[in-house]
Amino acid sequence: MKRDPYEVLGVSPNATDDEVKTAYRNLARKYHPDNYANNPLSDLAEEKMQEINDAYDAIVRMRKGGARGGATGGSAGYGGHSAHNDIRQMINQNRISDAEMLLDGIPSHARDAEWFFLKGSVLYKKGWLEEAYTHFQTACRMDPSNMEYRQALGQMNHFRQTGGYRSADGRGVDACDVCTTLYCADCCCECMGGDCIRCC
Repeated sequence: MKRDPYEVLGVSPNATDDEVKTAYRNLARKYHPDNYANNPLSDLAEEKMQEINDAYDAIVRMRKGGARGGATGGSAGYGGHSAHNDIRQMINQNRISDAEMLLDGIPSHARDAEWFFLKGSVLYKKGWLEEAYTHFQTACRMDPSNMEYRQALGQMNHFRQTGGYRSADGRGVDACDVCTTLYCADCCCECMGGDCIRCC
């Protein structure tokens, strides 16, 4: 039997949505896989991260359905839609490190097309364009019918073919093509909440 999701996050069923999100993010930081690299506790940390994410998804679903407490019979799973929506909001708010932390906390076996698209968007914001391109490619390969993913990849393809950006070597965007790259960022991410992702 699964634990009560509120108990997993350490919050009351009467906690506000912001309090639930804060508890979730704090626990995600604590059990992030990077904290347990080459550590015998890494498997336990990954299990804990999955439990935390399942609990958060369950609470979001319950609240959308009008319920405030109690355990649920199932979960959207690690990296579910509620987590992705939260990450999209972080990217829109230019909270790139928070978004990347939550993305990187999702185990590789649970990374779907949306994960690769969001990770590509984060990498683009950081100026790691070649890596962003690779992630957009993977998203399109996993979900070829998604127009948002295809548009992002199409723009990146165009700029790769026309020399619109440098290869990823830590230098980021070519100064001569700043306008072009800003346009690409807008095209890649304008569907995220209706606002473009701003570079500053």
